[in-house]
Amino acid sequence: MDLISDSDDGDGFQWESDEDDGDAVPPPNPPLPPDSAAGPSGKVSEASSSRSELVSHFMAMGFSEDMVVKAIEENGEGNSEAILETLLTHAAIEKSPVKREQSPIDCTFSSDEDVLGDDLSDVSNFEYSSDDEDYTEGTSDKDRKLSVLVEMGFPADEAFSAINRCGPTASVLEIADSIHAAQLAADSAPTEDDLFPNWSENKAASSYACGSSVKNKRKLYEMKKMKERGSFLDRKKPCFGQGNLDEGFRSGSTIPKPMIGFSLPNQKMKPANRILPEAAIGPPYFYYENVALAPKGVWETISRFLYDIAPEFVDSKFFCAANRKRGYIHNLPIQNRFPLQPLPSRTVQEALPMTKKWWPSWDPRTQLNCLQTCIASAKLTERIRTALANSDDPPPERVQRFVMNECKKWNLVWVGLHKVAPLEPDEMEMLLGFPRDHTRGGGISRTERYRSLGNSFQVDTVAYHLSVLKDMFPNGINLLSLFSGIGGAEVALHRLGIHLRNVVSVELSEINRNILRGWWEQTNQTGTLIDIADVQQLNGDRLEQMINMFGGFDLVIGGSPCNNLAGSNRYSRDGLEGKESALFYDYFRILDLVKNIMGKSF
Repeated sequence: MDLISDSDDGDGFQWESDEDDGDAVPPPNPPLPPDSAAGPSGKVSEASSSRSELVSHFMAMGFSEDMVVKAIEENGEGNSEAILETLLTHAAIEKSPVKREQSPIDCTFSSDEDVLGDDLSDVSNFEYSSDDEDYTEGTSDKDRKLSVLVEMGFPADEAFSAINRCGPTASVLEIADSIHAAQLAADSAPTEDDLFPNWSENKAASSYACGSSVKNKRKLYEMKKMKERGSFLDRKKPCFGQGNLDEGFRSGSTIPKPMIGFSLPNQKMKPANRILPEAAIGPPYFYYENVALAPKGVWETISRFLYDIAPEFVDSKFFCAANRKRGYIHNLPIQNRFPLQPLPSRTVQEALPMTKKWWPSWDPRTQLNCLQTCIASAKLTERIRTALANSDDPPPERVQRFVMNECKKWNLVWVGLHKVAPLEPDEMEMLLGFPRDHTRGGGISRTERYRSLGNSFQVDTVAYHLSVLKDMFPNGINLLSLFSGIGGAEVALHRLGIHLRNVVSVELSEINRNILRGWWEQTNQTGTLIDIADVQQLNGDRLEQMINMFGGFDLVIGGSPCNNLAGSNRYSRDGLEGKESALFYDYFRILDLVKNIMGKSF
């Protein structure tokens, strides 16, 4: 939902922006879809189609239709998180060592080894059966949670106490955290050798074990959430990687300041030491991006799904004249990076020299805030001009505060005496590292250009990370580009001098697909470009066909929508459970399918 500020309302925010400050107002009520049926209350009734889509979504993850229908009936259609937890709980019970003729509360185990046994070698090899369904129907919610916690490796008595302590509405993971906290308080948490008795002799495997055993139990359970169409069945020994630079992230600290990642161009920094988990090592290489200032717990979840790699947080202000705080998770090498040439300007006055003449001394900005998907209205800029024209020079403090607040909020620049204006689309293209007129023409409006640019990569930042691929692929690269947008990844690789042999671009917006196609033709690319509209339609059969055609993908790149993560979205900031941002799970699903297909074929 877009609140583009071409209207007279200068105070509306675009929900797709990623800034973490500013008070947004709720969007207006959306119009009814033309095919929707509205009841007497005016509400849209699309229950049947919505339910069908929900069932198909969970069936695509490998659950049976009957199982999904029962989970939806139990939790309701509006709570996808509860549905998923119910489905995973049912599946986990099948692996539980608790005997069905025995009350779960009475179960006792002599050690963690008795609980986990050899299951560590094949974490996700679990299926659901009709027997499980019959058993689960006769089992209380408390017993189900107890069974899952015991299966995770927690003593039955501690699990039972924690369930009572946390209350009936607590999730399995919240209860697991409660047990962990109680064990730490008693200073009696078991060691890694207790949890992984067979790993101590294997130094290569044990080097990936991190944190306490209780944390590993939690991760063991959450690895099961990654089961997408059986993609984990061939994995052995889950590896929970942690290099030296991951320590702060794993300990729950805040995002680092400054956000400089592992290195910056032409800056002397302490060499980074990163150890990748075995499951994360390519082929293919992969690169995932999203807003850094996401709701609490989002990046921890993303990291767990992406093979337990900690994010590299980077602010694009170290690469250009605008802030863009982003997190990147990837398995690329981090040594021998190099920047694009020529280096972009790092200050607004250098990037936009015509503004320098009019920049007042009381405006201390040298860089812009995050470039958003909308602009300030003419009414607002006229209000600023009038306030300054009617004031002394310099204006009083209250006028300065008003002007500076609006300039920072909307990235206004000085274009004349008392005159500020929003950035032009071509100026945004330059700041983001795209060629001039990249989004111009082809029937695309200014509003659409702003929207597309505001949701794009900052090319110089991404190219710096991808630069290590140039020597690795001298003959060109096969690219799977998910959520391609206007082609930030493709432009970055092209500017690095890496030949795009075959590109499969998946992008929902027809406007963005046309922009990328236009750039492809104008730059005389000699490779093959394949357009696909929807990531949710990209299944294993289609991927296998393309992998056999191209000989595999060298890089899987993408940044799923940030709509439900962005700080300016005060209306539907639902994290990864939001409608748009939940598409992250499709990035993981597709990446893991590619890794498994390539692992079997090559």
